[in-house]
Amino acid sequence: MNLSRLDLNLVVALRALLDERNVTRAGARVGLSQPAMSAALSRLRRHFGDELLTRVGNAYELTPLGVVLRDRSATACDLLDRVFTSQAVFDPAAETREFTLLGSDYGAALFGAALSRVLHEEAPGVRVTFQQSGPAVVENTATVLSSVDGLLMPHGIIDGFPSVELFQDRWVCIVADDHPDVGDALTLDDLARLPWAVYQRPYDASAARQLGMIGVSPRVEVSVQTFQLLPYLVEGTRRVAMIQERLARRVAGLAAVRVLPCPFAAVPVQEAMWWHPVHTHDAAHMWLRGVVARVGGQFAGTAGER
Repeated sequence: MNLSRLDLNLVVALRALLDERNVTRAGARVGLSQPAMSAALSRLRRHFGDELLTRVGNAYELTPLGVVLRDRSATACDLLDRVFTSQAVFDPAAETREFTLLGSDYGAALFGAALSRVLHEEAPGVRVTFQQSGPAVVENTATVLSSVDGLLMPHGIIDGFPSVELFQDRWVCIVADDHPDVGDALTLDDLARLPWAVYQRPYDASAARQLGMIGVSPRVEVSVQTFQLLPYLVEGTRRVAMIQERLARRVAGLAAVRVLPCPFAAVPVQEAMWWHPVHTHDAAHMWLRGVVARVGGQFAGTAGER
């Protein structure tokens, strides 16, 4: 397909139509009249050979192709926005820019908090948004990374993209302060027989994978999408959980739990910020990576791009 013959305005119209499922609302969203948006829908239907929107009663529903195109059109619009807002020079003291970083609550709570303090001091017009990453970051890494500025995630989950090394952490276990069955140390037998609270993200490379490698199948009683909830779900129970030591030291005082070493040689956490190569030569992104490396160095002593 010859992209030069395509009207890129149709990408914006497509996203609005698939999001709103209503011609009038979609037109208002992008500043087009109802007849103009109807004409855009007709062109899109001819291009794809599909109705995209079909009337069901008094409402419209997406066709199967429309469902597929909804996420793709959103990604395309985000990427186009980044292409046309790229800059040759970036002055952090004067520019306004929003950066979006994906990751777990662990990355946002530790590294994100430190990064935001530096941005507050050095770049008052810069905004940063932290979003929880989902399964798509593993299933379709390139597409996800192309639409954001970075992904805070440890090594061992994705590969093949440039990264800035941030810091290293290690896994520890937490149990209730008054746990009746655990003394000053945990054993592998404890991990096998006690109930667990776990971080449930499908790409998690922590407890389940590492325990499986030593022949332990955790008996999960509760699972959550944030690491910071784990101490509260362990407090006052017989449960055990694995959590990063830096985070454990911060949140353990907020819940009645004890932090104990893992009774096996758990693989350390090597946290990094990953990005799509499309951002590599963008001046604003280059500046961001420099700040990220500097903040990472404050955590780890050294940091740098790979």
